Amino acid sequence: MTEQTDDSLAERVERWLTRQMPIIQMHGGTSAVRKAEPGGEVIIELGGGCRGCEISAITGGNIEAELLGWPEIEEVTVRVPDSGESLGVEQAESIMGIDRSEGGRGW
Repeated sequence: MTEQTDDSLAERVERWLTRQMPIIQMHGGTSAVRKAEPGGEVIIELGGGCRGCEISAITGGNIEAELLGWPEIEEVTVRVPDSGESLGVEQAESIMGIDRSEGGRGW
């Protein structure tokens, strides 16, 4: 379940990803919460090493299963672009909560 704080749902989901899904970062992957509406939908995009990874569907399924247990989340979508594909979302990518758009550390 989630911690009840004054933080936004997106911040809490990002924090959960950092703590509970370290395998993403360990394998060179990235995560970004693209949408998080309480009582609605959460969209997470995996990138970096997750692109084209054979087990990214399992990782996405684990994320989805956990987040659907949160009372304030109705729907979860985990997107993983194929190798070389861009989903075209205009939002900074993060590595487990660290904004990669600063300092020229994009992918």
